[in-house]
Amino acid sequence: MSAKMTVPFFNYPRVYTDDRDAFLSIFDEVGKRGAFILQKDLREFEAALAQYTGAKYAMGVANATDGLEFGWMAIGMRPGDEVIFSSHTMLATAAAVKTAGGVPVPVELGADNLIDPEAVEAAITPRTVGIMPTQLNGRTCEMDRIMAIAAKYRLFVVEDAAQALGSKFKGKHAGTFGNASAISFFPAKVLGCLGDGGGFLTNDYTIADKAWQLHDHGRDAEGEVRSWGRNSRLDNLQAAFLLHRLKTYDQVVARRRAVAAIYQARLGDMPELQLPPAPDADPRHFDVYQNYELQADRRDDLKEHLRVNGIGTLIQWGGKAVHQWERLGFQIKLPKTERFFARCIMLPMNVFVSDDEVHYICDQVRSFYHG
Repeated sequence: MSAKMTVPFFNYPRVYTDDRDAFLSIFDEVGKRGAFILQKDLREFEAALAQYTGAKYAMGVANATDGLEFGWMAIGMRPGDEVIFSSHTMLATAAAVKTAGGVPVPVELGADNLIDPEAVEAAITPRTVGIMPTQLNGRTCEMDRIMAIAAKYRLFVVEDAAQALGSKFKGKHAGTFGNASAISFFPAKVLGCLGDGGGFLTNDYTIADKAWQLHDHGRDAEGEVRSWGRNSRLDNLQAAFLLHRLKTYDQVVARRRAVAAIYQARLGDMPELQLPPAPDADPRHFDVYQNYELQADRRDDLKEHLRVNGIGTLIQWGGKAVHQWERLGFQIKLPKTERFFARCIMLPMNVFVSDDEVHYICDQVRSFYHG
């Protein structure tokens, strides 16, 4: 057994310290220009984001939750309109629908722990207007099946791609399948800034124009007020930081996939665990491993064992699916999702964790089950 280490779940100071010199230079350069709101740094980042994902239009917003809300508002959601989503997601997915005036309808996860297309189709009613698949933990859903259902029933699709920048399904980027999508640049994301931040993607000019108005006080790109809106602009300084980080993004993704490969090699033979798919398990999928979420027997005891041995873990979103938060008013049971949340746990997954630390984590997991 290796000597005891301390491995935090996520080392937030390193988000800054690893790029400190570059950030200070960017801060100084942006500050000297007085370029604080809607300046060239943001325009350049938006262009780079569109090019990277293959989306026709990309827009910086204050956070991904706003971006999801703008997607439904731009489409023209009306009170009472229903949107189907997987309850295995962050509360923001459903909140965006609710805040836009609609009714979020939670459904089960499938074998891949993402939204179950069969459950989606079974939940469609005359009030259903859309589907919101969550491209979760850096993996893209079975979007051919989702889009086929949407076409069959003439439904809109807004993707919650908050955790999936760079993830692909059949060579197509998460966030570019449906009518619109949102990406998060929260500091712990694969591409993170130094605060809140988000991106909005679409291939539809009308949706892009309406979303632009919504995010900038109802003004269009020329500054003409055309509707009611609010302030949800991505800070220009954060855009400059993100533009810097996007240049080495592929290296970050490659490192995360390498960490996932070690976890798979060391833990994949353990019957007590259900791991996420390995990096090359399915050629249709290219996963970026925003998180490494697995299912484990005796989950809570494992979490405590790892804590005692210096390893940080996380049970995502307080250990509850969206529909399990009783005060939100959901009256539904989703047994598969509820079983998942009784067993799920996340191990450290980021570019700050070393190979030695990953092997130490695996040693401790194995020792918990097998001594």
